[in-house]
Amino acid sequence: MQFVSTRGESQHLDFSDVVLGGLATDGGLAMPENMPKIDQATLKEWKNLSYTDLAFNVISLFSKDIPAEDLRKIINAAYTEEKFGIEEIVSLSALDEDYVVGLSNGPTFAFKDMAMQFLGELFPYLLEKKDQHLNIVGATSGDTGSSAIHAMRGKPRINVFMLSPNGRMSPFQTAQMYSVQDANIFNLAVEGVFDDCQDLVKALNNDAAYKAKNALGAVNSINWARILAQIVYYFKAYLAAVKEVGESVDFVIPSGNFGNIFAGIYARAMGLPIRKLILATNENNVLDEFFKTGIYRPRASKDVHLTSSPSMDIAKASNFERFIYLLLGAEKTRQLWQQIDEQGYFDLTKDPIWQDRQSWGIESGQSLHENRVETIRKVYDAFNVVVDPHTADGIFVAAQYKDAGIPQLYLETAKPIKFAETVREALGFEPERTADFANIEALPQRFEVLPVDVDVLKQYIVKQLS
Repeated sequence: MQFVSTRGESQHLDFSDVVLGGLATDGGLAMPENMPKIDQATLKEWKNLSYTDLAFNVISLFSKDIPAEDLRKIINAAYTEEKFGIEEIVSLSALDEDYVVGLSNGPTFAFKDMAMQFLGELFPYLLEKKDQHLNIVGATSGDTGSSAIHAMRGKPRINVFMLSPNGRMSPFQTAQMYSVQDANIFNLAVEGVFDDCQDLVKALNNDAAYKAKNALGAVNSINWARILAQIVYYFKAYLAAVKEVGESVDFVIPSGNFGNIFAGIYARAMGLPIRKLILATNENNVLDEFFKTGIYRPRASKDVHLTSSPSMDIAKASNFERFIYLLLGAEKTRQLWQQIDEQGYFDLTKDPIWQDRQSWGIESGQSLHENRVETIRKVYDAFNVVVDPHTADGIFVAAQYKDAGIPQLYLETAKPIKFAETVREALGFEPERTADFANIEALPQRFEVLPVDVDVLKQYIVKQLS
């Protein structure tokens, strides 16, 4: 299995090189050269597998350069009951015929743990094999950073420089990141929004000389290993929810950077019987706008709304490029992203692919703060289940596309304790915390405030590594 760039101008690479490399040298994102196909007979064989066995079967299709025995050890170390609290790793909570897919059982209570715990075991293995060190530079709107930090803290051969938007995360998210004191973790509070953080990370990756000299890597969902680990839980959720393999379901995905839904798009293309993928945005509705109008227009940083589902306060969806690549190929993808650079948007309405958009099986919608609050209240009143505001985004939007007899599987974003203020507004009480997180906001915090300036960031990283 070799990997190519969405823009078609980078060399073919093995899985290990793609994992350690982040962005492709031409500015694109890594994609498998060939797509593995899973038939119904294989799905039936997988139906009752443990999470680790299922993960091995999926991930091994893409990681041919890692010996099977080593891959099993990596996966078994990543997905343990000790880390996730439950043996099954992924849980299902029934809401009539529908389900909330519990993806936030990991150490930071966010779905990002599902991929990041895998990377936390994979990176040290690869670095030891290659006798290398890696300096991870990432951007977060709240959950990726925390998951990455807690997966990589204290790991050999790794430093983490995590950029987050100063003052734009929930207090719990902020404390969960900034209270980590390990010497290999560097929290950088950027005086901007998430997209500014993401742009800084891309600028570093696009400086080939700086990237090579300072051994930069990525844990954002631009890293294919992140997408790959997320593909696994689509298979697990489907196989756990259906009585018979072959039944159709809809998946509901709150998404800002398009990574979570792209994993579902890819899982369906591999053969998973998903009828529709329903994308939910908040007030930052760039993706909903595209699926409604055919125009993809990333917003300027100043136009990003601060919302009560802050992990989706994103106006440039990095993984959207992978979707366009699947639709149109590398040459057209490269041209479209050139259009974004030149005019700020592209318009697919005159392309024949837009006329065929019903075949994509993707619906979309957005919710507002009052919709989230009302949905949290309704779900609790009906089912005694508390959901976080991002998951509420999904449930609200999904109701617009509900068809009787087709289960909707709502992908959970995080545990509600991470967004206690919104839950309190909806329900009149805050979700109960475990003892180890009771006073997390009061812990000492270690971070640096930086401007939106790539040269300042470069100098900071070099100083820490010297």
